[in-house]
Amino acid sequence: MTHHRVSLLYLDMNSYFASVEQQEDPSLRGQPLGVVTTMTPNAAIIAASTEAKAMGLRFGTRMKEARQRVPQMQFRPARHDLYVDYHHRIKAAVERVLPITSAHSVDEFSIHLYGRMQQLDVAIQIAEDMRQAIYTDVGIAMRCSIGLGSSMLLAKLAGELHKPCGLDWLLPAVLPDKIKHLKLRDIPGINRGIEARLHAASIMDVPSLYAMPAKHARKVWGGVQGERFIRALQGEDIPELKTKSSSLGHGQVLSYTNRNPEGARLVTRRLLIKAATRLRRRNAFATYLYISVKCTEHGRQRIGRQIRGTQDSFQLLALYRQFWDEFRITKPLSTGVMLGGLIPAHKHTADMFEKRSGAGQRTEREKLCLLVDTINQRYGQDTLIYGEKPREITAYTGAKIAFGRVPAREEFRD
Repeated sequence: MTHHRVSLLYLDMNSYFASVEQQEDPSLRGQPLGVVTTMTPNAAIIAASTEAKAMGLRFGTRMKEARQRVPQMQFRPARHDLYVDYHHRIKAAVERVLPITSAHSVDEFSIHLYGRMQQLDVAIQIAEDMRQAIYTDVGIAMRCSIGLGSSMLLAKLAGELHKPCGLDWLLPAVLPDKIKHLKLRDIPGINRGIEARLHAASIMDVPSLYAMPAKHARKVWGGVQGERFIRALQGEDIPELKTKSSSLGHGQVLSYTNRNPEGARLVTRRLLIKAATRLRRRNAFATYLYISVKCTEHGRQRIGRQIRGTQDSFQLLALYRQFWDEFRITKPLSTGVMLGGLIPAHKHTADMFEKRSGAGQRTEREKLCLLVDTINQRYGQDTLIYGEKPREITAYTGAKIAFGRVPAREEFRD
């Protein structure tokens, strides 16, 4: 194996949320376990343990249905702050072996390998050392799959070949034979829509996909991302495109208690306050405000407008009241807010109507909001509040782990 060289290691924690719960409670180990949003019969599973997956239970299965299918099924409510804490503990354990290049989500990491580390036998030993470091420093229930490859895509795919607890490698020298048994949808990045386009282009299996010319892929995908995908599948190390977030926001499916116009108003208001706190932590100004509410009648209602650059919760709440008065809410189901057009503070140009001492400087009210943030961080969530609160506050409002985003630890105290 020494003549084979890999440049990337991809580490993916298995059934992450459920594994954390099993690590915290040894009685759950070896048991089918579902992590749910709330402990109610209609709550959906957001993470299933490997034991539950083996019994056919997956993301989205309702608690009631899961209990009918697997009577011994165990459930635990999601604890996002705990999962973020474990994320940092896993990072620290892995970095005892090698520095992490990127954290792609709360449970996925990649590491670039250099020099002698690229020799396949050495890279495999590094992967084993990382796995052992996680067992030793974090816990025996924290299992992971690790892939090695010459591109990010191949490394990620290699780690998925033998889940759970897999360790494998993929290089052009063994392709496409080593993955020819896979379905198109088994390849990371190919969803139902892309699969349909590939079928329309007479690409029906993985060997045909692997042999696809990059220019043809660009046409099928409808852009350069298709060419990048095929080149990565064929083993080329394609640098990730750097994206800069120009917005931030929060959404929430309303609890039954809050599924009324007043409940929806107060939940949306709280989401906006949470978003404004994140905005100040980023030291940015928002120039766009977007509010949406989904109802069982009349579908989704939405309003979005340009606003004067601000990070002032009081100003945002005043605008929110104007927006809300334009809605006609009946039987609300979910709600969301988004602050867009974000500008770093040092690039914000104040206009003559703003009470700022200079460009990028905070107004007195923004300083007051920052003081509220500081007090809540020190003494606990909602020590100081901006007036009204929802009748029922869902746990982790505005601080849930989302795809590709790991909340800062501070967000759980906002």
